[in-house]
Amino acid sequence: MNDADAGTAPLIALEGVTRAYTSGEGTVTVLRSLDLSIMAGEMVAIVGASGSGKSTLMNILGCLDRPSEGRYRIAGRDVAQLTADERASLRSAHFGFIFQRYNLLAELTALGNVEMPAIYAGLSPGTRRARAAALLGRLGMASRLAHRPGQLSGGQQQRVSIARALMNDAEVILADEPTGALDRHSGEEVLRILDELNAEGRTVIIVTHDMNVAARARRIIEIDDGRIVDDRRSGADRAPPPAASTAPAATRPGWRRKLDPFREAFRMALMSMNAHRLRTGLTMLGIVIGVASVVCVVALGEGSRQRVLANISELGTNTIEIFAGKDFGDTRSGKITTLVAADAEQLARQPYVAAATPTVSTQSTVRLGAKEASALVNGVSERYFAAKGTKLARGSFFNAASVTSRALDVVIDENTRKALFDTAGVEPIGTVVLIGTVPARVVGVTQPQQGGFGSSQNLSLYLPYTAVQTRILGSTALRSITLKIRDDVDSAYAAQEVTRFLTQRHGSKDFFILNTDDIRRTITSTTQTMTLLIAAIAVISLVVGGIGVMNIMLVSVSERVGEIGVRMAVGARPVDILQQFLTEAVMVCLLGGAVGVGLALACGVAFSLAGSPFTLIYSSGSILIALTCSSFIGVAFGYLPARNAARLDPVTALTNSRQ
Repeated sequence: MNDADAGTAPLIALEGVTRAYTSGEGTVTVLRSLDLSIMAGEMVAIVGASGSGKSTLMNILGCLDRPSEGRYRIAGRDVAQLTADERASLRSAHFGFIFQRYNLLAELTALGNVEMPAIYAGLSPGTRRARAAALLGRLGMASRLAHRPGQLSGGQQQRVSIARALMNDAEVILADEPTGALDRHSGEEVLRILDELNAEGRTVIIVTHDMNVAARARRIIEIDDGRIVDDRRSGADRAPPPAASTAPAATRPGWRRKLDPFREAFRMALMSMNAHRLRTGLTMLGIVIGVASVVCVVALGEGSRQRVLANISELGTNTIEIFAGKDFGDTRSGKITTLVAADAEQLARQPYVAAATPTVSTQSTVRLGAKEASALVNGVSERYFAAKGTKLARGSFFNAASVTSRALDVVIDENTRKALFDTAGVEPIGTVVLIGTVPARVVGVTQPQQGGFGSSQNLSLYLPYTAVQTRILGSTALRSITLKIRDDVDSAYAAQEVTRFLTQRHGSKDFFILNTDDIRRTITSTTQTMTLLIAAIAVISLVVGGIGVMNIMLVSVSERVGEIGVRMAVGARPVDILQQFLTEAVMVCLLGGAVGVGLALACGVAFSLAGSPFTLIYSSGSILIALTCSSFIGVAFGYLPARNAARLDPVTALTNSRQ
């Protein structure tokens, strides 16, 4: 029945509206070809027995549900042509819902529940807070602003629900059994408030099975088995009051309006995490372990790499060793005499060489009084010690003058000092020792040094190579030449140039090269590979943690279906719901990542206090990457639950919340 006055466009118009649901292999038709018009400012009661279709009709009127057939227009707009976001905007701007079971969010205060529609409408925090407080004050709830729903009586909760329905200055109030869960006195108070709202010009639609409640309306529409069976006026046939002004409150322009849903999502995420602390902690555990493992492994890998580089640098930084012969173990290398001091002098003039030192060596017996030991006698130039990174423990190195004059000045290593001088109680510096039958004066003692590929227990003596050649070996041939490569020159390029230069000088390649930088690169590469391998294993913990986040968030969505329905009813768009649950997942992962980083740093402190030889060297990059990964996991694994929440049908969510 169409009750619209001729020439006046109705606010709400239904034409041939049918609503059917799939049930098993068949369908159940709840509404059957309804025609209905409601003018602005009317107070209408829709009555009928349980299962008659009145609640389904209210859901369609409030844009929570859509008809299977027919047309529904609100203020001339065809609802079927609207997108999900436009329907959400319509619910926010035109409708205010009062539910039988209040549908207040337990985590929010009375003020917070009332503010919620204004958040999605874009009102500024100050404006919406003042309006919410004013509405609650008008309804006699001024002293209950900070109370949560569990601290309020049924009547008080319904008043909060009414204030929420009025928050966006809705022109249509949809009340579903507004007195059904209240005592008689509270029910009368709610009906009085609805009368006042209608008197202000708002359109009030009450869905009820109670004829006493319906009698408060000026128009009663009775529905049975999905059809309108009666549409009559109740009481005096008064003209409807003028429509309420629905000029929207000032909204926040630009980016500030867009920021409010993020703030709300952040706040609700914190509340949800706080309300389920144990569950949140268990969810974060996988992320904590994963991030801590990744950061610790990377830090340990970097510490190991630095230690390896430090050990290799003791062998000589960026040096090249040139040996006579084809390779190590060449039995003919001793007969090759083409590697001479002149080669070292010529190589020293090359632009890629910082220093060059000839080297000769022989095994000999060194004696001090009755003490004797077998030692490796090395003939080197004064530049050898700088090239190899050798440091003094006491005394001094011999100089260029000692090399020129073939002086028998000897520098001994720490092993030699211990072997000859510890038990003798003699100061090494200035003492003369016998090398074979040749006397030499000790001028310096070196600090312990990494021995490279030789045994670190060998005794080593260093003399001017000229003295070793003439006074011990009787030959000018060299065992090797040590080159220190300039820091700005690639060692591989230098090795290639040395090979070309010496091959040209000797007429053939009767030498081979040992590049210590190649060793460094190989060891460093191996260390990095192992670090990446272990880090990859640690990343598995992050993935497992991400799966845990997804599972918990899926459970959270199923537990909070009612909340989702309420938010959609007051104007939340699907993207707002997606944003809220995605924010919660990201926050869980970010907090877990931060705890994981803290745990990793604590492990580093524990390593240091325990006196471990391994040092964990942290980098801001690895920490940043770990936190970024945890955020990415929150997005990746939280998206599916968040999308499921955003795709919920408002009426389905609200129906489930009532069960």
